[in-house]
Amino acid sequence: MSLLHLTLRNIWHRRFLSLLTVGAVAVTVAFIVLLSLSRESVEEGAKRGYGPFDLVIGAAGSETQLVLNTFYHVGAPTGNIPLAVLEQAQADAGVDQAFAMTAGDNYKGFPIVGIDPGYFAVRYDGGRLQAGSMYASTGQTIVGAYVARTLGLKVGDTFTGVHGLVQEEGHAYDHDAGGGEYEGATAAGSGTVDGDHEAGHDGEADGVTEEAHAHESFRYSVTGILPELHTPDDRAVFTTTDYAWAVHGLAPEDREITAVLVKPASLLGAHTLKETLDGKDSVQAVYASRAVGDVLNAVDQGARLVGVLTAICVLLAAISILLSLIAAAGERTKDVGLLRLLGKSRGYVWLTLTSEGLLVTAAGVLAGLVLGHAGAAVLKDVLFAQAGIQIRPLQFTADHWLIILGALAVGLLSSLGPAYRMYRQHPLALFKS
Repeated sequence: MSLLHLTLRNIWHRRFLSLLTVGAVAVTVAFIVLLSLSRESVEEGAKRGYGPFDLVIGAAGSETQLVLNTFYHVGAPTGNIPLAVLEQAQADAGVDQAFAMTAGDNYKGFPIVGIDPGYFAVRYDGGRLQAGSMYASTGQTIVGAYVARTLGLKVGDTFTGVHGLVQEEGHAYDHDAGGGEYEGATAAGSGTVDGDHEAGHDGEADGVTEEAHAHESFRYSVTGILPELHTPDDRAVFTTTDYAWAVHGLAPEDREITAVLVKPASLLGAHTLKETLDGKDSVQAVYASRAVGDVLNAVDQGARLVGVLTAICVLLAAISILLSLIAAAGERTKDVGLLRLLGKSRGYVWLTLTSEGLLVTAAGVLAGLVLGHAGAAVLKDVLFAQAGIQIRPLQFTADHWLIILGALAVGLLSSLGPAYRMYRQHPLALFKS
């Protein structure tokens, strides 16, 4: 009987305990694989998120909030800034490109972002579309690939936006460029106010109703669909910068923008512009890489805690393998003694137990890899919709090899104790016991 055949028969004889061991290893490996894919996606997405726009200018407030909202479409803007800030940035000799951005509306939870079409040519090397053409006039839009796929939008469709940046179902955060602020706008876009409002709030209710009517009367048309960009722009709707001004009928002196995205001509140019604008008239200029680095540092802090939990899972999996093989060694004492009396070497006895541990571990690793990638596929759209993290379920990284080798090493180390115990016994003592 070959060693492999004997090992498989031993595993099958104790199939319930072996299955539990495989399950423990599989769950641990799946957890580590999912964490690895998530970390890779966060780091890659962070690097790709702001592209060549190393500097962003916005209203004073949280630097991280400004960058996350501007490039990742997460959270709310820090406020609005005068249109003159754009003109000052564009006139600066140290600036290669500068684009204004307006935000504050959404369509079915996806942000409507106003930005100059030149942004796509600079950001995505030419700005090619999957279908249709780039917007050219107020009310025309192009939609991200994820938005088009999720909502079934196609070129020629029309829709109306909703005032506010939806944070949760039934609520919106309102911070339209140049507009006021209110609470209570529904995700459905009805613009109605809670019926429990007191009579003293009638004026506010009327304002909200007028706001809703303004949005309902302004229709957008889809002129193009963006290709899969693998950035947060996949889940946004883009239109002309002046859309917010048109919706609210703002006079030129009342027009404001949400942020200015700056591609500096040089590092010195970025530094000079930052020093000129930062802290002036409630305006802040932020290095995108620095703010993203702060986010990654916060993620790393959380990853350390997750690493402790992962270590505990690995320890439990190792204990499971160890207990399984100790039980196997106890059950097979006479069998091993008989093998030794029949002339099998100590090395053969050693291999029967270590190969069983490695085979069970390998089965768990294989199952864990499948489970981890399946979990990534299930969570892909959820994570992307909520946080802009785009996991690639089929990605195979260098971490995978470390996970595989590490798991097999744990399985081997867990096998050594029981195997050595059987190895050092005399065959007659094993048989008599």
